[in-house]
Amino acid sequence: MENTKIPYKIYLDESEIPTQWYNVRADMKNKPAPLLNPATLKPMTAEELYPVFCKELVAQELNDTDAYIDIPQEIQDFYKMYRPSPLIRAYFLEKALGTPAKIYYKFEGNNTSGSHKLNSAIAQAYYAKKQGLKGVTTETGAGQWGTALSMACSYFGLDCKVYMVKVSYEQKPFRREVMRTYGASVTPSPSTDTAVGRKILKEHPGTTGSLGCAISEAVEVATSTEGYRYVLGSVLNQVLLHQSVIGLEAKKALDKYNVKPDIIIGCAGGGSNLGGLISPFVGEKLRGEADYRIIAVEPASCPSLTRGKFAYDFCDTGKVCPLSKMYTLGSGFIPSANHAGGLRYHGMSSTLSQLYHDGLMEATSVEQTSVFAAAEQFARVEGILPAPESSHAIRVAINEALKCKETGEEKTILFGLTGTGYFDMLAYEKFNDGLMSDYIPTDEELQKGFDGLPNVPEN
Repeated sequence: MENTKIPYKIYLDESEIPTQWYNVRADMKNKPAPLLNPATLKPMTAEELYPVFCKELVAQELNDTDAYIDIPQEIQDFYKMYRPSPLIRAYFLEKALGTPAKIYYKFEGNNTSGSHKLNSAIAQAYYAKKQGLKGVTTETGAGQWGTALSMACSYFGLDCKVYMVKVSYEQKPFRREVMRTYGASVTPSPSTDTAVGRKILKEHPGTTGSLGCAISEAVEVATSTEGYRYVLGSVLNQVLLHQSVIGLEAKKALDKYNVKPDIIIGCAGGGSNLGGLISPFVGEKLRGEADYRIIAVEPASCPSLTRGKFAYDFCDTGKVCPLSKMYTLGSGFIPSANHAGGLRYHGMSSTLSQLYHDGLMEATSVEQTSVFAAAEQFARVEGILPAPESSHAIRVAINEALKCKETGEEKTILFGLTGTGYFDMLAYEKFNDGLMSDYIPTDEELQKGFDGLPNVPEN
């Protein structure tokens, strides 16, 4: 089909919003390794996970066989507030780059939370309410997940306790206030409120925190408070399942115009956005129906895929969570505070880690000054102020489009724009003032994290 017939924005009809989530694990020959009980080194049972997670979410977490799982009607109805989200042909960016490449991006920022995180937040809040719980606890890095969860909890009348990475808590007061507006309590992490928080502060005085720290605190509060459970915004299998609506919509929109992407690009912190975007495409790849080049983009300051080890590790810094086999920098690794984005997790989704290990996708890391240069270039021509996280994908999408300019190839590029950057203006200010620096951990610094990996015998 001629390019001129493809609209700038491709919208699906409400009736085309997915009614089922796609579970990519069902099509994986090599399944993600099971979560292990750190005390016994045996696979975690559903019963062992019930004190931490809602029962229905535990079932989804452990489900490696069902390719499609029905989305409850109440969640489908909520999705209609902001879904379907647009698939946008980046005509203006293509023109500015002078590239023959065709660039598309799936935009998930058209809701008050400002990101894709609401796709899973509403699902997790729904199951908590259905179970009769009083509230939930969680962590948040840049604040997008905490904002989304506060909105979802408000909708269902649940209490919401958020532990926010301290550096983000201090840099993003307005993101914090949005959470409070929706009724959540927000605590900078690590804090003195919990035993694990006090322990981390004692071992790392003055630390600016990490997602691993905040997870530890949220889990402690959830497991010690009656009527509460813990919910997570990334990493877990259940989260990637809920986020599959991104990729399902993107694929359906592309199919309307017989467009097949050559390259699919997503930012990677814990894996929620990337996993959601690529899931149906990876499914085709696993089933031998199509082939795609898939690129995970992570910050050079927290390079779990590109420089981490594929090993069992604690999901959190306080070592109170199960062990997950993933690409990790070690649960004790705390990223540099100068990194402006929310991609600050020491590990990676076990599902994405397995796909990467099996060669089904590749990974690259980028420095934050180049990320913000790409963000501003994109904002000036496409009219959307992107979140720093998403801008990692923008950086590599631009790089790939410029390679096409050199070779003359007309490749089709799809990337995920997770959300907007209106609460990231301190970071944009530092970049515009020339005060932003790049930090790349040394091999010696990374080795300290690897030294703390638990000793788990290989089967």
